Amino acid sequence: MIWSEEARDGAVVASPKGKIDESTAQGFGANLEGAVTRAADASARLVLDCSGIDYMSSRGLRALTLAKRKADGAGVRILLAAPNAIVREILAISRYDKLFGVTETVDAALAG
Repeated sequence: MIWSEEARDGAVVASPKGKIDESTAQGFGANLEGAVTRAADASARLVLDCSGIDYMSSRGLRALTLAKRKADGAGVRILLAAPNAIVREILAISRYDKLFGVTETVDAALAG
């Protein structure tokens, strides 16, 4: 998994690429929690650009849960943007689409 991040339109936009599974979930979680900290310091908004995520296992969902707990405590809102059909289905089955705001594009997340 590759992680990139930028400040954009008053938010932190994080863009992981690749599969989030047993071998990458720990790094994904660490990067995600770091992004929550940076969002709390800067804007109180974190947009996770999911367009580059090919697949997310339950370990990736667990990392999202832990990041959400940290974000809620820090007053940060996490938005999931542009998930592909596979990731969108995983989010729906796990009901994570009810826990997080999910948008079609990063621009829509930044506008909201």
